[in-house]
Amino acid sequence: MTDTTPTHTDAATNRAATGNTPTLAVRPDRGLVRAIHHSTRYLAVEVTAPAATATSVRPRVNVAFVLDRSGSMGGRKIELARDAVRQGIARLAHDDRFAVVVYDDRIDVVAAGRPATAEGKTSADRAIAAIEPRGNTNLAGGWLSGAEQVAEALDPAAVNRVLLLTDGLANQGITNPSELTAHAAALRARGVSTSTFGVGEDFDEALLGAMADAGGGSFRFIGSPADIPTLIAAEVGELLEVTARGVQLRFATAGPASGIQVEPIGAFAFEPKTGGGVVHLGDLVSDQVVRLVVALTFPMGEVDRTVGVELALADADGRVAHSETLTWRYADTLANDGQPRDREVDRLVARAYADRALRDVVALNRRGELEQARHALRAVAKRIRGYAGRDEVLRGIVDELEREAERWSVMQEEGTRKLAYSASAYRMKSRMEMGAPMRRDPNA
Repeated sequence: MTDTTPTHTDAATNRAATGNTPTLAVRPDRGLVRAIHHSTRYLAVEVTAPAATATSVRPRVNVAFVLDRSGSMGGRKIELARDAVRQGIARLAHDDRFAVVVYDDRIDVVAAGRPATAEGKTSADRAIAAIEPRGNTNLAGGWLSGAEQVAEALDPAAVNRVLLLTDGLANQGITNPSELTAHAAALRARGVSTSTFGVGEDFDEALLGAMADAGGGSFRFIGSPADIPTLIAAEVGELLEVTARGVQLRFATAGPASGIQVEPIGAFAFEPKTGGGVVHLGDLVSDQVVRLVVALTFPMGEVDRTVGVELALADADGRVAHSETLTWRYADTLANDGQPRDREVDRLVARAYADRALRDVVALNRRGELEQARHALRAVAKRIRGYAGRDEVLRGIVDELEREAERWSVMQEEGTRKLAYSASAYRMKSRMEMGAPMRRDPNA
């Protein structure tokens, strides 16, 4: 019987442990590709960050807190936001740095970038206490001002991050979502990442989600103002637990140019390159586990010819934690149709496509494009049904999508939309409830 498993170091699953660097596990769905048609094959990839130990030295933190102080932030919201920033600053060590920026239609640097010494914290605390709500929402101006504060003391060895909190829409300054997302990607490329927090029901979750994805940070939905301190504290806690900075998963065609196209099915920033591309996983915290599905589309080729893709896991310092080459073999239709499928990978692929559809359908519902919303979810359900067979997990995902198709064919409340978007967005970034990172099971 012909072996149809992609060739690499350890058959279907490979795991490399390299001390204080992330580990990588790769699992392909099938090992043959079609000779006379384009073929799409999938990889299930799992990256695990190293655990912090008693002797670990964490990277310094260089963070800017950027707060929306527009009129809608009045009352309890602004009080809780002020408290959240104070608490976050209090957790920083003396060799960390922080800045505080507030914005409405005017931008004010409340606390310019400074070391987190006792004196620096005390003077910032007085300035934070004076923050009061006022006008419109120049989100871009406030965010970019915060990024400038971080960039002025940019430390290539530090965790450099802007935390942007808003409860409204970008209605002053730069307001185009594509332009804001492009700025987030450019900042990430320079070493400044962005995390976003949306409060209540009046912000644009697609914009904040896209900015966080492109910016290499995290997006969090704050449904109740009472949760502002909790979620800001959670983000600051992550900054203080980073054990792998700027983690990247690099793909490159192995050997002669093959025309293979790479597409991650998720929300991580992806930088296409000729013959491959780079998935930016961002800064990972102690024991964090990131899972993603990657689609590889192969061109036609000669029967029995092999084609390969090289994967490399690297960090912000250019250290390669692990690299390997996987190969597939071109075969005729009969062999392709008869090859075994890895059901575990099938389930991960189905979940990834389902989550992407469930996230994107929110915008269709908001615009009143109800039949399009129903069709989008049913189309994904139909695709999964085509290979589900009797697999209970796959059939469960199909049933879920069918139920959601009916749900989103009726106009929903804005709070329901925000919850649905955030739940899908979290899963697409391997995060759990309220955006908490998924961690390695210590008992596994």
